[in-house]
Amino acid sequence: MNDLSLSVSNTLLWCAVLLLLAMVIALARQVGVLFERVAPMGALVTDSGPALGAAAPHFELKTLDAKTIGIPAASGRGTLLFFLSPTCPVCKKLLPVLKSVQQSERHWLDVVLASDGNMPEHMAFWRSAGLTGMPYVLSAELGLTYRIARLPYAVLIDEQGRVSAKGLINSREQLESLFVAKDLGVSSVQEYLKRSPDADVHHGHAAHPQPSK
Repeated sequence: MNDLSLSVSNTLLWCAVLLLLAMVIALARQVGVLFERVAPMGALVTDSGPALGAAAPHFELKTLDAKTIGIPAASGRGTLLFFLSPTCPVCKKLLPVLKSVQQSERHWLDVVLASDGNMPEHMAFWRSAGLTGMPYVLSAELGLTYRIARLPYAVLIDEQGRVSAKGLINSREQLESLFVAKDLGVSSVQEYLKRSPDADVHHGHAAHPQPSK
């Protein structure tokens, strides 16, 4: 009788283990499907301003520390134009990410902060936020050219001086999506996902290291 009870117990235990294993496998598949459905959201691309793939308009501008810079850079380097405001909380949240991008991509990319308005206000913000290592320009014409209506907004100009990617930026992932789009040769991550719904797109760009959090 004891042997029969032991056999029944073992059989039930193995059934429970197999059932649990099947549930884990099913759950793993569902997680995979969910990941595909919520693939990283890229920057919100707008149709206004210079078209993607077009030559970026040339500007010679003075920075807050009275240096002259060219946009795009004349040295064959890329430029990340980041439009911000001292009163924009999301802009401030992304400042550490911009500093990390400036460091990790320094071999090919210049990060340029852009805005317009009152010089003393921006000068105080530039200093208090620890941004003195980044060029900061004030130009209403620059904002009008790129049709900046909402902030923060970023424009990635490649080494050939073309508008490679652009869009509204609300998170680290959306900022990184500009680099992903450039590396993949598409206008946006959304476009790539529409072309290749099963593609494995990570929250970083392949050719360049990810900025640290």
